[in-house]
Amino acid sequence: MSEPREIELKLECEPSDLAMLQEHPLLREVSEHGEAELASVYYDTPDRALRAAGLGLRVRRIGERTIQTLKAEGDGLFARPEWEQAIEGPEPDLTVLADTPLPDILDRDAKLAPLFTTAVTRKTYLVRQGSSTVEVALDTGRIVAPTAGDRIATICEIELELKDGAASDLFALAHAVAALVPVRLGVRTKAERGYALTEGKPERVKAEAVPLREGANAADAFRAIAHACLRHMRLNEAVLLERRDAGALHQMRVAIRRLRSAFSLFGDLVEDAQGERLRAELKRMTEPLGRARNLDVFLATTLPAERERHPDEVGLLGLERQLEEARTKAYAEVEVLLASEAWRSLVLDLIGWINAGPWLRDARGDRPVRRDEPAVDFAERELDRRRRQVKKRGRRLDRLSPEERHRVRIAAKKLRYGAEFFASLYSGRKAGRRHAAFVKALSGLQDQLGALNDIATAHEVVRAEVVEEAGIAAGASTLFAAGMAAADVEVRERTLLDEAAEAHAELVDAKPFWR
Repeated sequence: MSEPREIELKLECEPSDLAMLQEHPLLREVSEHGEAELASVYYDTPDRALRAAGLGLRVRRIGERTIQTLKAEGDGLFARPEWEQAIEGPEPDLTVLADTPLPDILDRDAKLAPLFTTAVTRKTYLVRQGSSTVEVALDTGRIVAPTAGDRIATICEIELELKDGAASDLFALAHAVAALVPVRLGVRTKAERGYALTEGKPERVKAEAVPLREGANAADAFRAIAHACLRHMRLNEAVLLERRDAGALHQMRVAIRRLRSAFSLFGDLVEDAQGERLRAELKRMTEPLGRARNLDVFLATTLPAERERHPDEVGLLGLERQLEEARTKAYAEVEVLLASEAWRSLVLDLIGWINAGPWLRDARGDRPVRRDEPAVDFAERELDRRRRQVKKRGRRLDRLSPEERHRVRIAAKKLRYGAEFFASLYSGRKAGRRHAAFVKALSGLQDQLGALNDIATAHEVVRAEVVEEAGIAAGASTLFAAGMAAADVEVRERTLLDEAAEAHAELVDAKPFWR
């Protein structure tokens, strides 16, 4: 059986937004539309074998028909392999899935059990956009997890599925919808949300492995990596939209740094004027996250260490109060950013550019050939280049200036992200061991350089939030405590420099896993 691919974009919204959208001529005047009640049951083994393999299996009742669907992981967000068949009974029929990945995952005697259900009212519209046909599905309903105490999650989303035509038209339609109602890029399937209900996982999310398929070319790899970064970002953004959460803010910043590193790793292969504008806008708009994160780190690590060293210093209470007020303001700025139309639009611009931007159509020079280059060849060349960069910049690291150390840190970070992005291209036990050893050595260097950067950041926090922002209003004892804290963190610098130099030497000796 061939591998059909579903090209679909998910948008999240509120029920009132769906009601408004239905009344707009964009949907009201289409000639083809319908409504259906969808009742679905999702299955897996007791040890979640399908979940671990990145598969989702559901049986859906639509009127008198029963449809079985198996979905696999795609390239992160946009395109997913899907196998769908009509079956006779309400239980899964594995006999019709012989030509799918399922037989490699399940033993012949494997037992499947229902885990959660979804009940959805779906209104569909066939919309012509440009030269393409896009199915617009408005879904409202809920997910119920009986195996987890009948936990419930609501569903309210818009799905745009490309039926025929160009991906660029699908994204143009997404922007047309966004101009009518406030929507956000959706990154979790109903199945993922159902599993989250059953597993009770914490909401903040760390970066996930990037699934690069065998035979992927360089363009495929960039899209999959960028999708993974946007997914990482959106999952943590969702937490921040509900509450102030230092962990989610940190992970959102990590996701953005990873995305910007992906732009850098792929370099001129993905360069165009639109992409340059989006990169600059992403950096500018997310600056409030950096200020909030710096204050989080100072209040969570630097200040408690100062209290332990100087338990009788009353000025530390004033310093803490001053910085807590600054953090409250910083998080308020983050809330304003995430609630803005400009931010929602930027995220849609990014996903549209990644999948249908000018960089994919540029036929100048050797760019078409380089886009089609095997991802594994691109990865080997780029990882070699980044490793040489870290090796060269980090020589005599303990004697470098703070600015030079910062450049080593940035180079090491890009190498680390590259090693993570391309890891799935190097399978096998030997490659896995070498990858783990290389990343461990690289992490050691990053840890020491990160600690040195925290010293510089602590100085910046004291200068910006106490000396410049509050000035004499902060009080003499607070200013004294701020100066004392800055001096104390600087004492650690010599030890950290020696440890960073040792970590750099270990990294240079580590065998590259990609060779």
